[in-house]
Amino acid sequence: MTEARPDAVASASLWERDAELAAVTEAVDALRDDSAPSAAGSLLMFTGEAGIGKTALLTETRRIAESRGCAVWSARGGETVTSVPFNVVRQLLQPALVSLMPEEAREYLGDWYDIAGPALGITEPGERQADPQSVCEGLVVAVSRLAKRYWPLVLLIDDAHWADQETLRWLAAFAERLADLRVLVVVALRPGDAADESARQLDTIAAAALRPADTLRAFTPDATAGLTRATLGAHADDPFCREVWAVTGGNPYETVELLAKVQDSQLPPVEDSAAELRPLNRSARGNGLVARLESLGLEATRFAWAAAILGTGITVDLAARLATMRHEEALRCAELLTTARILTPSAPANSPPEEGELEFVHPLIASAVYRSIPDGLRTAMHGIAAQVVTDCGLGAAAASRHLLEVHPEDDEELVEQMREAAREHVAVGAPEAARRCLERALLEPPLPEVRPYVLYELGCATLLTAPATTIDYLQTALALPGLDRDARVDAVHRLSQALLHNNQLEEAIRTVEAEVARLDPGPSRLRLQAVHHMWESVHVAGEHSPDRSRELAELAATCTGRDNSERALLILRGFDAMTHGENAEEVVEVCDRALVNGRLAPGLGWTDTEWGIELLLMLGSSYVYTDRLDRAESLFKEALDVYDSAGWGGGHLALAHAYVGLAHRRRGRLRSAETSLRASLRLAERVGRGLPLYWSATCGLVDTLLARGHVEEAWSIAERYGFAPPYPATIVLPDTRSVRGRLLLAVGRIEEGITELEAAEKASGGHGHNPVLAPWAGALARALAATDPARAAELAALTRRQAELFGTDTAIGEALRVAASLETGTRAVSLSARAVRYLESSPCAYEHAAALVEYGIAARSAAELDRGLTLAHACGADGLAARARDALDENAPARSR
Repeated sequence: MTEARPDAVASASLWERDAELAAVTEAVDALRDDSAPSAAGSLLMFTGEAGIGKTALLTETRRIAESRGCAVWSARGGETVTSVPFNVVRQLLQPALVSLMPEEAREYLGDWYDIAGPALGITEPGERQADPQSVCEGLVVAVSRLAKRYWPLVLLIDDAHWADQETLRWLAAFAERLADLRVLVVVALRPGDAADESARQLDTIAAAALRPADTLRAFTPDATAGLTRATLGAHADDPFCREVWAVTGGNPYETVELLAKVQDSQLPPVEDSAAELRPLNRSARGNGLVARLESLGLEATRFAWAAAILGTGITVDLAARLATMRHEEALRCAELLTTARILTPSAPANSPPEEGELEFVHPLIASAVYRSIPDGLRTAMHGIAAQVVTDCGLGAAAASRHLLEVHPEDDEELVEQMREAAREHVAVGAPEAARRCLERALLEPPLPEVRPYVLYELGCATLLTAPATTIDYLQTALALPGLDRDARVDAVHRLSQALLHNNQLEEAIRTVEAEVARLDPGPSRLRLQAVHHMWESVHVAGEHSPDRSRELAELAATCTGRDNSERALLILRGFDAMTHGENAEEVVEVCDRALVNGRLAPGLGWTDTEWGIELLLMLGSSYVYTDRLDRAESLFKEALDVYDSAGWGGGHLALAHAYVGLAHRRRGRLRSAETSLRASLRLAERVGRGLPLYWSATCGLVDTLLARGHVEEAWSIAERYGFAPPYPATIVLPDTRSVRGRLLLAVGRIEEGITELEAAEKASGGHGHNPVLAPWAGALARALAATDPARAAELAALTRRQAELFGTDTAIGEALRVAASLETGTRAVSLSARAVRYLESSPCAYEHAAALVEYGIAARSAAELDRGLTLAHACGADGLAARARDALDENAPARSR
């Protein structure tokens, strides 16, 4: 049993906590162990019902850690402030933030300063909407870097079940990184008190704990008796001690409070006094606590109510304004409530109330005081609190928490306040908080002419996090009259983006098409025409492809690239021509016209939201498959650098990694391609399976592993990540059916592979296609060579025709490789030699290596095989290198003779 001095009431709740304290001590000692082989951090979690002693355990954890030279930062969630974004993480980092000058903070956080700084309240947000995933990543980096400065560091988070979602999202991400950091995180919470997303985040945090969460138990009768005698004196008799346990149920908080009441009332701790314990216990909680508060006087009660309404950031000045009392009277009330163990000064300890913030001694007290306020008065006080917070210059976002509690009453000003608060929340990366504000504004309700704008803003706020929700709001906004032309055009574009990312591409196309028909000729109509063609271009069905391509070609022919709508149309025309295998030189010429001095135009950058990432990926892809890999690599590397520096860590970064991987794959840097594509797949999984970006990462990785000769690993990836029909409605690069067909052939499932490649042929609709982008014809020709040579020859001829129309060295060289694979003798040698000559001029090193090996085998040339082996090694094509070595070994006896 944990020992305690008779006057050590503060540590009374630590009785029977030996196992928990041993775990804490062990974790702190491990944190400080310089001889440890690694710098792994750890997480401990303690759970239990209200009053069970979680807060006391964290307090003792602080004492243990500080006694061993650790820096300790702490924070607490609150029942009434769960809607305040980043509330708990801001509390947690206050010691570090206060000690750093602005220039020091910028130096420590580097590029992440402008991303995480607004969420932490240390700098103003930028003009662009912050990506929540990026802000979360920025906070992880911020704490990681600060931890190195303040090592050894212990983070304490109490009442995590009441933490805001933004903090929990950060903590879940941070917990996954603890293996690389020397930080001890200790979390306390009530089980079952969190719901939905918060509960899921807490499950993730619990999974990262050093050991299963410890559930704190109530005191045993013996512990209660020991604590009673330690507090009241050894003369407390057994019947009295048993009644203390019976009255409190062994709840540590209630036990400590009851014993404090016994001391205050000078009740003798003997059997004759035991009957007085139940009335005393009722005064320590619920209505009894309220009665005790009221006994302190009306002014003290008003002050406590004001503190409960504020919930966080409680100062004497703010509470005085809310309670409408003079500062001197408020100060007296604060001291009175502190003496009564209802309020206490927050850190730094022992600071006078007028010099710092106040907090409730225990969350149970805060909840009881808040609930004791009459309903009508509580609502009115929240309205006054919003005004007080606003008058103090704390901003609309700070006031919005209180306005969320006010009853709707057709208040135009409240609607505008909530819209402004939503803008502030979006700017710091808290779209869920913005959504709450705007949904509350809808309840007011807004004026008819304002309502569509509130719905439009709701759609914008949720675009990055909830496509389905975005769709509902934007469709409703567009169905109402009132949006001006620019807002309406932007709403249609955003709606189409949300539909695309929700795998509703056909509806996205219809939505834009309908709006185009409503508009007169001009910039707005041209913009939506470009958007319409953009979604048509990535639609795999392509039922009306020839007509659409002609329409797009005619529209692009009038474009000079004088504005971004024209540049978008030029990019779309280039992409369309590339996918259908039109002349590559003309494709490049059209794409180049969309640039300004060889670079992306202002407003068309990777983080510009007007057009989105899809357009630029089309531009880069057009360069990839027309053998202009230098331009493609420059574009995709720029995307990666921009998203890294801007902190865009979600789907955008996943796509950037996928397309960097595509460029590496085409260049023949297969190891680098695999690394990039695996990074993309990890990020894509966080965003959600089944989305187009997820398919891009998976398909690209399978294709790269096949090129490397890692067939079993490719099959494993395909099985693990569901790389099989049904495929998404959007175009995926490389072509999904071609890659899946080749995979099936590689694992020996020949009939299934042929069926998949024939499905790719059918999907092309008989239209022209780029034989490098979608190499189904060549793969199918090889698969049918033995069983249906006539059909194989037709496919090989088709590949040759398409390659010559397209005109790149890669396309022609690959077509010659296919043709050579169907021949024998001198014909095979001749075609293989021609394939090598074309692919020597191609930037695609893997294909060149494959041609060299095939030529070396056909010509029985050790020199060509050696060249192919060397290049295959450089590419990381292990399977091709093994094939070259086997051929060299077979030819070795002939060479020796």
